[in-house]
Amino acid sequence: MLTITETDFQRLVRFVKQNYGIDLSKKKQLIVGRLSNSILSMGFSSFEEYVDHLLKNHTPEDLELMLNKLTTNYTYFMREESHFEFFTEVILPYLIETKKNRSLSIWSAGCSSGEEPYTISMILKEYLGSQASMWDTRVLATDISQNALKAANNAVYDKDSLRNLPPGWKEKYFRPAGTPGVYTVSPAIKSNVIFRTFNLMNPIKFRLKFDVIFCRNVMIYFDQETKDALVNRFYNATNPGGYLLIGHSESLNRNSTPYHYIKPATYRRE
Repeated sequence: MLTITETDFQRLVRFVKQNYGIDLSKKKQLIVGRLSNSILSMGFSSFEEYVDHLLKNHTPEDLELMLNKLTTNYTYFMREESHFEFFTEVILPYLIETKKNRSLSIWSAGCSSGEEPYTISMILKEYLGSQASMWDTRVLATDISQNALKAANNAVYDKDSLRNLPPGWKEKYFRPAGTPGVYTVSPAIKSNVIFRTFNLMNPIKFRLKFDVIFCRNVMIYFDQETKDALVNRFYNATNPGGYLLIGHSESLNRNSTPYHYIKPATYRRE
């Protein structure tokens, strides 16, 4: 395994922070452990050569590999289920009553391999029932990782990822993928999600503002300054009365956030 000097560690930390908002300042061991083999396989003999290459060339494939190695994309359907209960019991009744144009604007920001936006789509189909075709319920799902988006578009999952689905949902919304214990999302659910590449450090300039933004277990990688700036951008991209849902291991500074605190990991724009 390679070693990394403090100088090269700080160079890499600054580069990742400035470009992606990810704070690796306390992750030296993780960086060395997850990148060493890749660096050697790329033909570099040291972290110094590798960091020089990244900072000079900004090669998309190499940046993608680094991000995939350094960020964790573990997720599954119905993760942090209380959010989806609140979405079903509180948010959707409010939106269905108030959205006279029958168009919902929902964003899964940091969608990883797609379980979250597909879960949202299944809930929408369940809630609206026979009325679903009368509503525009398409979910925008974004991630910075091309690998994650490729997996999300493929929409193939093992049975462990489906373990928390309500009874009957696997049969209703999935199809066998040809390998025992592996399933693919049904066309009706898959077509309801629009996947896009997006860096959360960038300005948010989507055509519509959002009724609900799911950004769960993403900001754990950001320092407070980066997180505050992102939350302000989210706020400006949220419709009045809209919601921001974050991970249960995350929290916002109630003294500085413009959102109104509803309950843990749940905030609203008044």
